[in-house]
Amino acid sequence: MSGYVGILVSDPCLQNQFTQVELRSLKSHFTSMRRENGKLTLGDLASRICRLKVVGENLSDQETTDFIAALYPNFNDEVDFESFLKVYLKLHAHASSRTGNPAKNSSAFLKAATTTLLHTISESEKASYVAHINNYLAQDGFLNKYLPIDPSSNDLFEIVKDGVLLCKLINVAVPGTIDERAINTKRLLNPWERNENHTLCLNSAKAIGCTVVNIGTQDFIEGRRHLVLGLISQIIKIQLLADLNLKKTPQLVELVDDSKDVEELMSLPPEKILLRWMNFQLNKSSYKKTVTNFSTDVKDAEAYAHLLNVLAPEHSNPSTLAVKDPLQRAKLVLDHADRMGCKRYLTAKDIVDGSPNLNLAFVAHVFQHRNGLSTQTKQISFLETLPDDAQVSREERVFRFWINSLGNSTYIDNVFEDLRNGWILLETLDKVSPGIVNWKVANKPPIKLPFKKVENCNQVVKIGKQLKFSLVNIAGNDIVQGNKKLILAYLWQLMRFNILQLLKNLRSHSHGKEITDVDILRWANTKVSNSGSQSRMDSFKDKSLSDGIFFLELLSAVQPRSVNWSLVTEGVTDEQKKMNATYIISIARKLGCSIFLLPEDIIEVNQKMILTLTASIMYWFLKQPVEEKPAATSDSENGSQLETLSNSTTDDSASESSVE
Repeated sequence: MSGYVGILVSDPCLQNQFTQVELRSLKSHFTSMRRENGKLTLGDLASRICRLKVVGENLSDQETTDFIAALYPNFNDEVDFESFLKVYLKLHAHASSRTGNPAKNSSAFLKAATTTLLHTISESEKASYVAHINNYLAQDGFLNKYLPIDPSSNDLFEIVKDGVLLCKLINVAVPGTIDERAINTKRLLNPWERNENHTLCLNSAKAIGCTVVNIGTQDFIEGRRHLVLGLISQIIKIQLLADLNLKKTPQLVELVDDSKDVEELMSLPPEKILLRWMNFQLNKSSYKKTVTNFSTDVKDAEAYAHLLNVLAPEHSNPSTLAVKDPLQRAKLVLDHADRMGCKRYLTAKDIVDGSPNLNLAFVAHVFQHRNGLSTQTKQISFLETLPDDAQVSREERVFRFWINSLGNSTYIDNVFEDLRNGWILLETLDKVSPGIVNWKVANKPPIKLPFKKVENCNQVVKIGKQLKFSLVNIAGNDIVQGNKKLILAYLWQLMRFNILQLLKNLRSHSHGKEITDVDILRWANTKVSNSGSQSRMDSFKDKSLSDGIFFLELLSAVQPRSVNWSLVTEGVTDEQKKMNATYIISIARKLGCSIFLLPEDIIEVNQKMILTLTASIMYWFLKQPVEEKPAATSDSENGSQLETLSNSTTDDSASESSVE
């Protein structure tokens, strides 16, 4: 079996402008444009390339046409893929020069596309993350032969090449995310087994909230150290901030005064809660400034000195605040932290240099070790008055991670708060159905005037109706007001539309026809039946699915070697059902399915989650080359069959798990 080959461009300089993920996305757009008339001329390109957000948002149709005409006078010349890439880069540069702020006006994946050319990494961050890995994975039975890693070497980037370390690190950050029975852990892994581990890692990273839009399995093979370190940074950050919510640390209500403030606190991202906690503790000291970031505001180490004196006065050193040299003060702060038993995530120089990632890691670890909050407080009673809808919370999580996986310009921390201005919803719609958003009338953040937010959300609703969503009694103002039920209803339909469009775009199978839920159900039953099994699902809410056996047989049918049946339970008890469900999710991600559901969704037979899981498996299978279907892996390039409508991340841009 041959090794993985990505999209290749004959010009090496042009190839290096993009990651494989970006090339796949742009190839999809190019093929879609060319398909309209059977070929693509410069004249066609001038009118169609405006559908791409980074162009249409910053240049008018006429400006785009004039710019291309100045470069290429003959509009009848046919455009191949490499010419398309060159025009695209020039238009992007032109749009950036017009605005004077390329980072602000480019899409998320384009911002990253320019930064991925800078193959520089922070040695301090690498050393800190290596120390974290050495500490948390030291007892792992498989990895102990590689640990401890020397932080001064590049051994880390060699060890991650088999994918095992990253999978294990994800489980440290969010325990139970990956069923370790699904990880390939042989002494010597072949290229396909390593690729499976990387695919499992990347799809699982998305499922815990990492942004991996510019990372593919090929990047590990190519040894792109900055991308590997960036992913490790995100995983560790998720671990360190895991307790910064009211569910894990109800004592955080001490930071607010009433139930209204509690709701506001619940909507904040973990970093903001950490800053609020830090300032809450600093108010107990003589420190009068407000810390607003983990960089410039802590460079002099004064805030740290006061914070640690409040949290652990028994270990304080009077000379810490007396010294004038910030570097010396930073050293004394770290000595104080050592006496508290806190791990070092940074050096004194990192503090003085204002390293945001390492400073955040340091403060987060201090919070985990000693948060200084009361274990008995009357304010905790506020939590009892707040609605605790586990299903809404689970659905919000699914949509949040799905939207973040698409590579929008803004990372969202709370669906109900962050979508209220309509902008991210418009970006998501543009990812799902390129060209459908009228960017000329869209209002870009920051948006201060409420009616501008309503205008954006009205366009969101209008587009939903174009896509035939059921939007009875939903108006733009409902989104602006943060109506949870209506927002979830809209997002479920958007996610479902995305996966059905992905399936429809595999034209060799769908012939361009609309794909329905019935088609997906019929396909799954046929695959399982053809494999010789008697299992069957009557609908996506069939309660017999809770034992997981049907989906294990479906996965085995699409990839015979994917399921190790000796690890499968009978699925009778709750524990057995959970073991099967976690195994199903990890096997599906290992194949290349980008899914966000939880084991509970399978056990409880959540109809919407079951639909998207089945559709994602179907999508992965149908996009495999016909001659290699039984053994193909998720990173295969499939030419026109891979023309997705989503600028999604790794190998399967299918939009999974959803909610209604």
